[in-house]
Amino acid sequence: MTLQIGFLLFPGIQQLDLTGPYDVLGSLPDVALHLLWKDLAPVTSSTGLVFTPTMTYADCPRLDVICVPGGAGVGALMEDPHTLDFLKDQAQTARYVTSVCTGSLVLGAAGLLRGRKATTHWAYHDLLAPLGAIAVQARVVRDGNLFTGGGITAGIDFALTLAAELYSEDVAQRVQLQIEYAPAPPFDAGSPQTAPKHVLEDANQRTAESRRVRAEVVARAAARLR
Repeated sequence: MTLQIGFLLFPGIQQLDLTGPYDVLGSLPDVALHLLWKDLAPVTSSTGLVFTPTMTYADCPRLDVICVPGGAGVGALMEDPHTLDFLKDQAQTARYVTSVCTGSLVLGAAGLLRGRKATTHWAYHDLLAPLGAIAVQARVVRDGNLFTGGGITAGIDFALTLAAELYSEDVAQRVQLQIEYAPAPPFDAGSPQTAPKHVLEDANQRTAESRRVRAEVVARAAARLR
């Protein structure tokens, strides 16, 4: 039976949060991938790439996997009743409820992280706890049928982990080989623990306003959940 896999698509999405896992899961046998939004109008990612939804919430089938990517647009998504209701409805029957990067904050706003282990991008990790999550620092975190990936590139790790769950480790490793996923970055600056101090300070300054706004959104979402 064909696996139905749906990715939330929205204005301000971080394109690699979507396209990394999309490539991995789209390489699996017998899957149908859907780009889901409230309507079929094109949406623009946070870096300017334009995506076209393939299906509306209203037309979406029951999904085996629902995935919420992150990005600059998650704040609005966390306060969009239509989207939150859609996620809560699909989560009732989905085999796997998943997210990449700050997409986990949207799951949290929908009440889907309460009492469950989860992760997100390092810069927003402390915003998980107010939404009821048990925050874990890791590239991929699993709690039952909930899979959450860390920041952006961790979406590929997440998708390979999920591929092994959906099929087998051999199938996941074949996909990994096909996409030549063998990270060897030129710098050891991919986490706050290894980045040079001045680089981390600069990154924190650049995300300060985004953190402030998202913290306010999270506080409102946490209040609604209470």
